[in-house]
Amino acid sequence: QVQLVESGGGLVQPGGSLRLSCAASGFTFSSYAMSWYRQAPGKERELAASISSAGNTNYADSVKGRFTISRDNAKNTVYLQMNSLKPEDTAVYSCNARHPQTAPRGYWGQGTQVTVSS
Repeated sequence: QVQLVESGGGLVQPGGSLRLSCAASGFTFSSYAMSWYRQAPGKERELAASISSAGNTNYADSVKGRFTISRDNAKNTVYLQMNSLKPEDTAVYSCNARHPQTAPRGYWGQGTQVTVSS
């Protein structure tokens, strides 16, 4: 029933840009906080960006000023615009949906690979 499907990952050169999308279904998207997590090889999974149901955003210090998270409730989709990409941004990026009462454990997508390399 619940589905989160990420897309938009790929190989990009340092300094380049990429836009990730996460299409959601099976729940009331507009009521959920949405997040992008990433996990690089040999590192713990970290929260890169989040956006609340009200549209408030938060970013990891490592991506501030370069990444922008946004949501389109009419399309049940959350985006991550990534600019000025660095090799250290290389990771699997996963979409997460969370609601304190309805889904405190959250829902996860399958992830999409982003590789920044020359």
